[in-house]
Amino acid sequence: MKDRRKRFIGRVTSDKMDKTVVVTVEELVRHPLYGKVIRRRRKFMAHNEGNLARMGDLVQIVESRPLSRRKRWVVEAILERAQKPVEPVPEQLPGEEILSE
Repeated sequence: MKDRRKRFIGRVTSDKMDKTVVVTVEELVRHPLYGKVIRRRRKFMAHNEGNLARMGDLVQIVESRPLSRRKRWVVEAILERAQKPVEPVPEQLPGEEILSE
């Protein structure tokens, strides 16, 4: 029999918990009456064994048995790694002097 578990692709929006990530799945649906395309977002808590998925990664999650009160999904694969954030360099405005001690 085929594997009937649901699968979603989404972006990791939080990795502050141990072995758990919050994945935001975005889908475009057409309004049934007006026909306008609406962007819907849903958040899932997914099990992240080994803390491999990080914030900003694109991941595939799969349905599983209940692992805790709100966690019923598991990170199946990391499809794309997030780019490392570039730290902003403080700019010096004209007329300002950097104080050195």
